Order: sequence, then structure tokens, then C-alpha cells
Amino acid sequence: MENPTQARGLDHLVIGVRDLDAAGALYERLGFRVGARNRHPWGTENRIVQFPGSFLELIAIGDAGAIEEPRPGRFSFGAFVRDALARGEGMSMLVLESRDAKADNLAFAAAGIGAFEPFSFERQARRPSGEEVRVAFSLAFADDPEAPECGFFVCEQHEPQNFWNPTFQQHENGTTALTAAIMVTDDPEKHRAFLTAFTGSAEIFEGNEDFVVDLPRGRVDVLDAEAASAIYQTSPEPTPARFLGFCVTVPALEPVAERLRAAGVPFAQGEERLIVPAEAALGCVIAFEQA
Repeated sequence: MENPTQARGLDHLVIGVRDLDAAGALYERLGFRVGARNRHPWGTENRIVQFPGSFLELIAIGDAGAIEEPRPGRFSFGAFVRDALARGEGMSMLVLESRDAKADNLAFAAAGIGAFEPFSFERQARRPSGEEVRVAFSLAFADDPEAPECGFFVCEQHEPQNFWNPTFQQHENGTTALTAAIMVTDDPEKHRAFLTAFTGSAEIFEGNEDFVVDLPRGRVDVLDAEAASAIYQTSPEPTPARFLGFCVTVPALEPVAERLRAAGVPFAQGEERLIVPAEAALGCVIAFEQA
């Protein structure tokens, strides 16, 4: 398997929810600033939690009738979100940054990890001032046959100055960065070749049976069930492979713990992180790590 171009950092994580307003309210209770609702022409709606250079995409089905069914060579974003939500809420897609989505699409095909048409779209976004501006994106999709319930693509920003906004990146819980995506599987080694190609040959740090893909921005923890239990104090089902959740960085853990207690949100606390379990966070483990 050949390796496409240079290493790519985290861009965003797609987190499926059934009720977008309820999800926004939960994330606000956790201390995140949550953006307004955006609508896509292919049937999904989202709200965004933004950090410097990366974001969380809380996504729901808005118009099931507008969803296009997938066909050979064409990935259907709406159908993937719909089918993932049918299995349950939580993180379903890992998205890395792209400097050139067309080139990445060709590289994925050459590496044998993607044979999909590239996809571009645009929409209107609203600044804190209320001004509407254009944002536009090009996507290139990849596929890991060993992880059929996990989606993978890269995202190129065409109007980054209109998308990224420091005001949206200020969170009451003090979060400064999206640190990691967490993947759990019965056999981490099965995903090594794919993730090496998808991430652009990012450096890999070895664990026991697990490993960490170190990206230019953030990391991907690829864990078996035993490691996931030890690190994130959860007992996930590792077959088939799935995304467990994500980590963010905060300056200190105790203020976050105080906020969670006041909000009545259950969590586990270790020396290095606080963990909100999936059952308390719409199917997605949320870990706060101290900087």
C-alpha cells in the first residue's frame, strides 16, 4: 500500500445525534460554545464546536427525503450519517485536513484506500456580528474495509478566513484544542496500513497491542478493548471497529470537574484526564486532558 503525500492533522470529527438542539444544550452544559444550526442540501443539519484549526460537527438528519443513496464510486454523506444513527448516537467519522483534496483523492486511489468521486459544496455562514459570508469545502473520501462503521475523509477549506473565528473558539470550560480521536477495535494492527496511508505517513507510537498515530495537529488513539478500559474507563464493544469518542485539552482539570458536578454530569477522574462516559454524552466518550 503506497502512502499519500505529507502527514495531515485533525480537521474535525462527525458526531451523530438525534436531537440537534438537545445535543447543543448538553455541550453548552459541558462548557463548550456551540454554533448556530446549519442546513445541508443532502438532508443533514449541523452545529459546530470550534477550536483553533479543528472542530466538532454535531450532526442530525433534517430531511430524510433529501438523502441520496450511495452508489459505486460515490460516497453519500447523508446516507452514512443516517445509517450510523440507526445503530446509535456517537462519533462516526474522522476527518483530516487537506491542502489539495483533488490530489488527495488521486493519492487515496493510488494507495488502494479510496475509489470515490471528490465532492465539493458551499454554504452561508454567519459571523458573530451577524454578517453572512461564504464558506466552501472540497472532500476526498477513503475506506477501511476492516472498519465498515467508521467513515474517513479529508477536508480542504476554500474560504478559511470566513470559517475560522477566534470568538467561536472561546469556551467556558477553558478548552484550547481538540487533542485526539479514539478508535477501538479487536485488532489494532488490522488498521495500521490504512491509517498510515490515510494520515499521510504520520508517525506512529507503539503500545502493547495498541498504537497512537501522532498527527501534525492532534492524534488518533487506536486501542483494543483492554487499553480503552484502562485509559478511558469504559468497556466498549470492539467488534466491529468503531470510534469511541475524543479528547480535548484544558489548562486545569479541577475547574472542569467543578462544572460537571454543578451540571449533574457524571464523570470519572484520573491523574491525567476527566472522562464523561458515552452514556452521559449521547454515545460519545468525552475526555478532558490537562495541558
